Amino acid sequence: MQYLLLPLFSFFVGIIVGLTGIGGASLITPMLIFIFQVPPSIAVSSDVVATTLMKVVGSAKHWQQKTLDVQVVKWLALGSVPGSLCGVGILHFLRRTGEHHLDNILLRILGVMILLVTVLALVQLLLLTFFPKFSLPELPKLNLTTHWGRFLTVVIGAVLGSFVGLTSVASGSMFALVMIGFFRLDARKLVGTDISQAAILLLFTSLGHLTLGTVNWSLVLPIWLGSIPGVLLGAKICKIAPQPPLRFIVYAILMMVSWKFVYQV
Repeated sequence: MQYLLLPLFSFFVGIIVGLTGIGGASLITPMLIFIFQVPPSIAVSSDVVATTLMKVVGSAKHWQQKTLDVQVVKWLALGSVPGSLCGVGILHFLRRTGEHHLDNILLRILGVMILLVTVLALVQLLLLTFFPKFSLPELPKLNLTTHWGRFLTVVIGAVLGSFVGLTSVASGSMFALVMIGFFRLDARKLVGTDISQAAILLLFTSLGHLTLGTVNWSLVLPIWLGSIPGVLLGAKICKIAPQPPLRFIVYAILMMVSWKFVYQV
């Protein structure tokens, strides 16, 4: 039954990702844990590997179209890759304390990360919808031609990368907020830069999770089978579908999911 339902559910998740741009990890990991009763450590690792292929395919397309900022990708990746491997190293350390203990810790970290990402995105959506003229103070723009700008970019990448290594969440959404706030990327290059950076980050993160021995290929392959065509279909529907209501519904679901993670017994 799992081999029939998992591609089907992944297909719908893929549609949501392609339709709204909301990260797949925030949806696939909770789906594996709550619907398919997968232990959190296996769900996180399998999700990292499954999401990597989608990001790599998207990255190749944007590279071909030249719709990305290579310098931003490079300097963020220089921080996020070692940061993610550090996160995986923490998982190795926690795993030695016992599998049950690791799963409990991961549940709460996942909840906090999904809640943080969702709240930030929801606030941004509400401001743009109901207060379109409201403008927040701008963050300082990072100049990648200076040593200081490159250093701060690497540090930001390392911090966010460590959370991705731990939870698989935020490889796209948190980095997108950074790119908007610190690099002022236009909409045309934002998506391509975000996906390309995430592809590099997840590629190395996947290798790290493979060393944990918690990747379940019987989960990864059905997710690929469903999510990739779902993403392509969602991207096509995106042209005609109203974005704000869809995003609000998904954010509300994620808020409930994160709350359940945090208070999971």
